[in-house]
Amino acid sequence: MILLADSGSTKTDWCVVDNGQATLTIKTKGTNPFFQTEEEIAEEIKSSLLPSLPTTQIEDVYFYGAGCTPEKLPILEAALRRHLHITGRCEVATDMLAAARSLCGHKPGIACIMGTGSNSCAYDGEKIVKNVSPLGFILGDEGSGAVLGKTLIGDILKNQLPADIVKAFHEEYQLTNADIIERVYRQKLPNRFLAGFVPFLAKHLDNEAVYALVVDGFRRFLVRNVKQYDGWNHYPIGFNGSIAYYFKQPLEDALKAEGMTLGKIIQAPMEGLVAYHTNKE
Repeated sequence: MILLADSGSTKTDWCVVDNGQATLTIKTKGTNPFFQTEEEIAEEIKSSLLPSLPTTQIEDVYFYGAGCTPEKLPILEAALRRHLHITGRCEVATDMLAAARSLCGHKPGIACIMGTGSNSCAYDGEKIVKNVSPLGFILGDEGSGAVLGKTLIGDILKNQLPADIVKAFHEEYQLTNADIIERVYRQKLPNRFLAGFVPFLAKHLDNEAVYALVVDGFRRFLVRNVKQYDGWNHYPIGFNGSIAYYFKQPLEDALKAEGMTLGKIIQAPMEGLVAYHTNKE
């Protein structure tokens, strides 16, 4: 029996795989070793995961998560081993590797994450061989929910979008300039605040200027990130995440404009991870 985990800062999806089949899925709170201690992570495993598992005897554990950088891996592994009796491998890796393995399987390719933040990598069929740093929503994260929201807000406040879109925005959100500046510059998690305006973009995607804003955001992502990887012009480019999933048409248009081919789009990587770890992709 193996145990897979796909973890973000808000939730973790666990999947028990027995004899090559996914037999049980479990949801617990998110895990991020940048913000949590080993003790806190271990306690969440003990209180929320263990009661739902058929046994604590696990052959292999593969944990993919936000914040799982090389220097933080020992925290996660120690927390997992504290309550799980792991007889084989215990591999902790980044959410980027989860996306790559889910999208590309055991074949080389280029994989991207496009959710609240964005990321990308070149992948050799087993590991990441090149990664352009995403740099976060201030310096990078092109094409992400946070940056699309940031662009929308900037264009609204500077009257760069049609008057009917500006009017619709103010009617829907009732936010003053001071409110927005307070949330972006002085309060916590401004990236989530900005990504919260993505539904407005989706609602008004039939407006030419809004559609162009989204396509331009995706093109910036492709130019500044994906075009740095060898093979970008012949590998299909795969995407994981809600932004790619719900904005498929403008994403396709952006790829076409940059001479690229769209590969798979998935909302979450677990199904592909099960296939990867059971050699069924």
